[in-house]
Amino acid sequence: MKAKVDKNSCIGCGLCEGICPKIFQMNEDNIAEVIVDEIPTDDIVDANEAKESCPVEAITIEE
Repeated sequence: MKAKVDKNSCIGCGLCEGICPKIFQMNEDNIAEVIVDEIPTDDIVDANEAKESCPVEAITIEE
């Protein structure tokens, strides 16, 4: 599975990084970015929680 962040939608709240720091981090512009190519199996639940918690729905997760 792969995560993506729509950088045009991201408001920089940092919620995704707080929920799933192994997958998301805030960059120097305070916009979330994905830091792995593939989501490890152990982190899928947290990545999905981050996606569902995003207040502007900027995160997508694809198979």
